[in-house]
Amino acid sequence: MFATSLIVFRETLEAALFVGIVAAATRAIPGRGRWISGGVMAGFAGALLLAAGMEQISAWADGIGQELLNIGILCIALAMLGWHCIWVSTHAGEMVRQAKNLGAQAQIVHESGHESEHSSGHPSLWALTTAIALSVLREGAETVLFVAGISSGASGNAMHVSASVSLGLLAGALLGGLIYLGLARVRTQYVFAVTNVLILALAGSLASQLAKALVQSGLIVQPSTPVWDASSWLANGSSFGTLLHALIGYDASPSSVQLMFYVGAVVLIGLATRLAKSRRLSPPASVAIA
Repeated sequence: MFATSLIVFRETLEAALFVGIVAAATRAIPGRGRWISGGVMAGFAGALLLAAGMEQISAWADGIGQELLNIGILCIALAMLGWHCIWVSTHAGEMVRQAKNLGAQAQIVHESGHESEHSSGHPSLWALTTAIALSVLREGAETVLFVAGISSGASGNAMHVSASVSLGLLAGALLGGLIYLGLARVRTQYVFAVTNVLILALAGSLASQLAKALVQSGLIVQPSTPVWDASSWLANGSSFGTLLHALIGYDASPSSVQLMFYVGAVVLIGLATRLAKSRRLSPPASVAIA
């Protein structure tokens, strides 16, 4: 059952890394724990509902309903990550100042029992909570469907399946937590730059997955030959390949469409972020007095 543990580990790690990077990126925002937890719980509940109705969903649109739903989820999550990168680039300074006062603010909130005015309706949190929910929904639904398929074909081995799934879940969550702890040790003035790079890589990964989903649905056509094949050096199913896939969307044999989507998403978000930052930092034009 090692293969079962590895697949569950991969799905769990992708969701755990996503949540961990978001938690590190928003650690300067009071009350962000409730938003992140809410996104995880909403995604988990959605994953169960999605898995329960997958048979009906798959029958939509002449049998490509599942692919179309996956495309929609990826598009929204990609848009949310792009929005976060742009927003953080234009508000990093104030978030650093806010982080320095976080302890005092948290103490005031604890003593007064009232929320800080900065802890509700935060634009970046709205975007990232949505992205978290969609990430957990996707990975969770895939895990539930995979486990259900394994269980139906493994009569008499329910305990082995349960143990394999539990091991995969635990290992994925543990590694994701360790990476978050590593990010949490980064100094405040650098954490937004570090997490923005990681979130940009996640956006590229989602764009690559979007390209694959578009090909699988038949909406676009790709060449049959991959751009390169590094499977003999670092296979997708290896431990390090799994980690790189979760972190930056590594694929040992990517298609030209995947590369185009990956690079295109990173470049577009990077350019939009730079433009937004330059506009915010540029002084207002002076008005000539006649």
